[in-house]
Amino acid sequence: MAPFALKVTRAVFGAAERVAPSLAGRAAFELFCRTPNVNRPTPGERRAVAQAADFMADARHHRLTTKSGGCVAVHEFRPEPGDPPNDEPLGTVLVVHGWRSRTEYMRALISGFRDAGYRVVSLDLPGHGQSRGRRLNLAIAVEAVRAAGDWFGPFSAIVGHSFGGAIAANAVAGSVAGIAPLAAGRLVLIAAPSSLPVLFSDFSHMLNVGPRAQAKMADIVKRIAGHPLSDYTGARQLDAARLPTLVVHARDDREVAAAHAELYAGAGDHVRLHWADGLGHRRILADSNVVRRVVEFVLRQEQPAHLC
Repeated sequence: MAPFALKVTRAVFGAAERVAPSLAGRAAFELFCRTPNVNRPTPGERRAVAQAADFMADARHHRLTTKSGGCVAVHEFRPEPGDPPNDEPLGTVLVVHGWRSRTEYMRALISGFRDAGYRVVSLDLPGHGQSRGRRLNLAIAVEAVRAAGDWFGPFSAIVGHSFGGAIAANAVAGSVAGIAPLAAGRLVLIAAPSSLPVLFSDFSHMLNVGPRAQAKMADIVKRIAGHPLSDYTGARQLDAARLPTLVVHARDDREVAAAHAELYAGAGDHVRLHWADGLGHRRILADSNVVRRVVEFVLRQEQPAHLC
């Protein structure tokens, strides 16, 4: 948001807190859910899409309808011919990108799993990539992931980056009312936020959303997701799912603080934490060592017990 627009928005929410806090809360929630316009990409986004054109052309493209009638684009990548030797995939891995991202940004991870013999399914979240819409929240996102699971699951693993990691954790935990838990063997969370209350608090602070309006936002979360906002924390989700989980984070991440990774790690002994310092929030996706570690973590479940 441009500085002048941010200044005006803060002033409006400050005034609305005094005279119409419920209206301000609804407006703030809609702003929180508003996705970037995919028809107006940044120069960097245009370059990333162009550079991945051949990669995307190698995928099978699907459109799935969600329970509420939304439509999401899903891209299916098969293993390279002859890999594994019997031409049957080792399993299927679901990859979930983050906010203002898309399948093209997950190319290194997808390629790593394909090279290891997995089929990879990557969806463009609503309002991102080739999916429709301009609105995304946790309930909408989990519903989209559930649709991918109904069609392509069960999954050997689910790998999520940034907001996609939070979505993955909530999907396997079944934390959105009315949506069944997503079946998976393992979970990988890369640079993922662990607390929806913290995200709401940071957003509210940035836009000067007052406490009464914030309470209205929390009421909306409970209405659409079925549980209080305070329930949506990473440690709670990982404790509920109890899947072997790898958390990968960089201490120099400026978008999602390293404290989020530590909160995930506190969920129990089934969670491993790997620090990938120096890679920030986005470069971490393309790092060969990170890709290798993530793929090896998922591969371990395919190995005979005597090799573990």
